[in-house]
Amino acid sequence: MTEPRKILAIHFKFLGDVVIGVPALRAIHEQFPNAELHVLVAEEAAPLLKPIPWITRVWGVPRVRGKATFTKHWPVIRALRKERFDRSVDLAGNDRGAFISLLAGASQRLGPVAPKGFWGRRFCYNQRVEELDIYRPEVTRLVHILTGWGIKPRSLDLELHVDPKWNNFAKGMVAEGSLIAQVTTSQPKKEWPLALWARFYEQATAAGLNVIFAAGPSARDQGVLKELKALTPTALILPVIQDLAAYLAVLRRAKIFVTGDTGPLHFAVALKVPTVSLFGPSHVVQWRPMEEPHQVLCGVRCQCLGHFHVCDKGNLCMSSITPEQVMSAVQVILNRAGTKN
Repeated sequence: MTEPRKILAIHFKFLGDVVIGVPALRAIHEQFPNAELHVLVAEEAAPLLKPIPWITRVWGVPRVRGKATFTKHWPVIRALRKERFDRSVDLAGNDRGAFISLLAGASQRLGPVAPKGFWGRRFCYNQRVEELDIYRPEVTRLVHILTGWGIKPRSLDLELHVDPKWNNFAKGMVAEGSLIAQVTTSQPKKEWPLALWARFYEQATAAGLNVIFAAGPSARDQGVLKELKALTPTALILPVIQDLAAYLAVLRRAKIFVTGDTGPLHFAVALKVPTVSLFGPSHVVQWRPMEEPHQVLCGVRCQCLGHFHVCDKGNLCMSSITPEQVMSAVQVILNRAGTKN
């Protein structure tokens, strides 16, 4: 079979998903090191991949959550067609990725056979692989799609690179060795209660840790951070960082990162920052960090497991994780770091 000259990988999903997909992208590059590897993602996710040296080009497509914007996609699709890709692979397997896969025009188009979504999207691919169930690590599910090309990854480690131009900015924002705690996620149901964050802050500062609280840039997220500041007036708060590349540079300076099931959790893992992750209604096997030294804490089993967007039970499952448990997990990481030093 002729070696491909140009490959297009499509991963049209959210920020954390894109990071988890990097091992699959790396496996493609390792299998075909002489081929150009282009990656298409949502516009806001492009800064995550642009510094990775073995990716030839990152294409960003405008996206509005829950809305099709093909009029904005068309200029990008026309440009993709001009590239004359030999192969394409759709890692996300959603409707939008499938249509772009078809319209980009590669002669070999690989994609997953997913149980949900528009039934006709399977005809957008001419090579298909049955999607694995959700009770496996997401990174495993993504690299499984590449079995359609006979690719087996050498490593499942996540990988991100920081643009050096943001290093001085990051030094001015966060003291190296700080514990950064991200208190918000994409869904309030996945968030640890603020009263428990406040108790954790008291314990962590008493142990001599420099704790900095952070949240996403949205108005809701910053409102949550403001409520926490009212509970912990002496706490340091990370200012809003709108540039994703700058945020990565800041995050890399953390000694430990504590958060719920959210995209920045996977950023930290990919930047080799030890994490403590707090899981409630999410599928922990699917989304938890896989490597050491990361620590994972789970709340009581939730009745809405996997369906947290419709749960009306308050945040009982997350509330069952105690500040003492989080501090113990932090101490495990500190002890390991001390042993290595």
